[in-house]
Amino acid sequence: MNAVQRKIIHIDCDCFYAAIEMRDDPGLRERPLAVGGRPETRGVVATCNYIARRYGVHSAMSSARALRLCPDLLIVPPDMARYRLASQQIMAIYQRYTEVIEPLSLDEAYLDVTGQPHEQGSATLMAEAIRRQIREEVGITASAGIAPNKFLAKVASDWNKPDGQFLIRPRDVDAFVVTLPVEKIHGVGRVTAERLHRLGIHSCGDVRRWSPADLFRHFGSFGERLLALAHGNDDRPVSTDRSRKSISVEETYAQDLPDLASCLSKLPELVDRLQARLARNGNPEFKGLSVKLKFDDFSQTTVEQPGYALAMAAFGQLLRTGHARGGRPVRLLGVGVKMADDHDLPRQLRLFGRDGKPLPDSAPPADEAEAVQPDQQGG
Repeated sequence: MNAVQRKIIHIDCDCFYAAIEMRDDPGLRERPLAVGGRPETRGVVATCNYIARRYGVHSAMSSARALRLCPDLLIVPPDMARYRLASQQIMAIYQRYTEVIEPLSLDEAYLDVTGQPHEQGSATLMAEAIRRQIREEVGITASAGIAPNKFLAKVASDWNKPDGQFLIRPRDVDAFVVTLPVEKIHGVGRVTAERLHRLGIHSCGDVRRWSPADLFRHFGSFGERLLALAHGNDDRPVSTDRSRKSISVEETYAQDLPDLASCLSKLPELVDRLQARLARNGNPEFKGLSVKLKFDDFSQTTVEQPGYALAMAAFGQLLRTGHARGGRPVRLLGVGVKMADDHDLPRQLRLFGRDGKPLPDSAPPADEAEAVQPDQQGG
């Protein structure tokens, strides 16, 4: 018996934060607008409207650079209370069509509408209805992608932005994916794209011509994922699990940290902040440690390894591994933990010792550290 073909909708509101600002102040609609931090505090653009994008401004760009590109750019600070209120309205609209919802942010989500009776069971009509209700009830626009899996639905939602939607039918998947640029593949950032290009790989069709063994040799375990997505295959379900997957803290520094020693000197303060945040969350058990670095060119890397205690030696080793990848001044550092499920570790492994301090622990061998999203651009 054949498995039921999934119907996945990916909905993404257009320049969400900026859209809320323009909705509430119509005078902002005709000028370049960004939501983010001030340049004098090394702030970063969270999002910007489409007028600002014509100048090359984009999310995760430093506010200082955004102003150099667009001197007339108005940067307003985020108002998270208003954005969360709009998000609640949007999520309520999603829930009219399915309970299988995986939020990715305040405004963005995957919806599995397989077998739903709304709009004669048509995912395309459901997406149109959802977008219409967001426009009428929230006062902003949204774009949608409809496809048999999450990877393709997310690609499709960006196809006709803003205020549009795009459908990829199951029978059209192969023809659509074969010409898709590798930059559209989930997990391929700037650095990986450059490595692919050097190998003569520019499209998913190019990826398909490589053997699994050769892709593994160049990209490790990501090579297998790369090949599957290049064929349009993605079996990840839409996950309704809202439990927290990680807890982290990070700091963007007013002056770049020039070298590894400067970065290491900042670790104790960050780990103390992480410990305090874990305490506020009831000292949950965790199963992994991570360190994130964003370099002065806005490339970033995250390194993680198994770990059940906030061991300074382990964080130091992760930092050394991550710093070696960039070898550049660092503008942002972060430390975090990956949360444990009940079956992940015995209950007697506790977060802190009796004195409330992180347990002493030595770092595991270097080859246990695993790279995670080594080249995702900031944001």
